[in-house]
This record gives sequence, C-alpha cells and structure tokens, in this order.
Amino acid sequence: MIHTAIVTGANQGIGAATAKALAARGVNVLVTFLRFAPAPDPSTPPEYFAARESNADHVVAAITEAGGRAHAVEADLADPLVPARLFDVAEHVFGPVDILVNNASSWVQDTFLAAETDQFGRVLRAVTPQTFDAQFAVDARAGALMISEFARRHIARGGNWGRIVGLTSGGPLGFPSEVTYGAAKAALDNYAMSAAAELWPHGITSNVVKPGVTDTGWVNDAVRAQHDVSQPEDVAGVVAFLCSDEAAKVTKNVITLH
Repeated sequence: MIHTAIVTGANQGIGAATAKALAARGVNVLVTFLRFAPAPDPSTPPEYFAARESNADHVVAAITEAGGRAHAVEADLADPLVPARLFDVAEHVFGPVDILVNNASSWVQDTFLAAETDQFGRVLRAVTPQTFDAQFAVDARAGALMISEFARRHIARGGNWGRIVGLTSGGPLGFPSEVTYGAAKAALDNYAMSAAAELWPHGITSNVVKPGVTDTGWVNDAVRAQHDVSQPEDVAGVVAFLCSDEAAKVTKNVITLH
C-alpha cells in the first residue's frame, strides 16, 4: 500500500529530513513551508536565517532525484483555513492522506526575566501578546486543526490505517528562556495524546517525538560546547519508524531523544 503524508515546516531542518526519510520508504509527501525572516540575532549562524527564508524546491528535488514523489506548498498555518486547503492539495496530487507530521513551528525565544540574552548569548524577548499569538497559532492551534482535518477525512472514507506524529520540546515542567514555545508545544502534546485515545478504533496511532538539541542551523559554539548535538536525520529516522507498519502498536507516547 502506498501512503501519503503531509509534513509541515519541511523546507529545512527536521521537517526536511523527515520528508526525505518518508519518501525513501515509498511514501508520497506533501511538503509544506512558510518563508519568513527571523528577528536578527548575532549569536545564531547565518545559515539558519537562510534556511528559514528558503522555499522547499531543494527538498522536492532531492526526493525526486532519489526516485520518490513530493510536492511543495507554501502556506501560513497561522491561518485557520489553511489545514483544510493542505489536505485538499494533497488529495488532488496524491490521494487520501494517512500520515500527518506536525513539525511546523513559529518559534520565538521569550522569557519572564528582565534579560536580553540567554546563557548561550541568544537574544531574549519578554513574553507579550505578540510572542504568545505567534507561537500558539502555529505550534498549538494549527497542530490541533491538522489533526482534526486528518481525523474527519479518515473516518469519513472508512480508513483503517493512519499515523500522527508531533514534534515537541520543553515539557510539562516548563521551558526556561523559551517559555511560550514550551507552553505551545505542551498543548500539542496534549492534543496528540487525546488523538491517540480517541482515534485508535480507526487504526490511527498518535505519538510525539521530543528531540534533544538538534542542529537545524541555529546551534552555535556555546551550545555545542555544552550539549551532545544531534542531526535532523537522527530525529527523522524515529519519526519515519513511527509512521511505519512496524509501529502499529506504538501509540500515546512522548518519545524522548537525547
């Protein structure tokens, strides 16, 4: 059986690596992305900013050259109408979607402290309505709407095989110096666990992967000196496994990587 996946935030980093890993297993992949320029931060390598501002042509090209099938769509997940549109595109190009990877993030580093930088020299911002809205709109609400659209269409067509994987960070005990990001990801964790409990009778598993420090372009020398840094491909391999037949009995887990 040929599966079709939507991978959000897949123009760089873990999303791009996941799209390639799934395609290597024969999955058709809709690659979604949004180009934007993060706020300037002299402590962050310039390659990170270039990646966030890129389209996904290089991801589609790599998949196609390897014999896979992929299609890219630029879409702002902060718009609540976008999830349905993405499923419409995927169904038009490939057919019904049975794999969903909620990877996209509108990450902003904010804090309750009166501090301008964190321990690694990265720029900090105060928690504001703007930092809250930006991150909860994408990391929490969009993830929930993507799951809802996935489930609605899956059940309507009588599907009996499905996989949902979310990418998370922080945790229930908080995420100092990235407090709103951690809170939004905690909401996504909860949505994924609810999906696992509600959707298993329809053959859907739902899990969350919590990577360790992963070099998606933002890791500087100060971070590297204090952490065992993973590569996006390390995370993508775990996500691809969770989207496989072998992981049929794996659901309702937050899988922590070091």
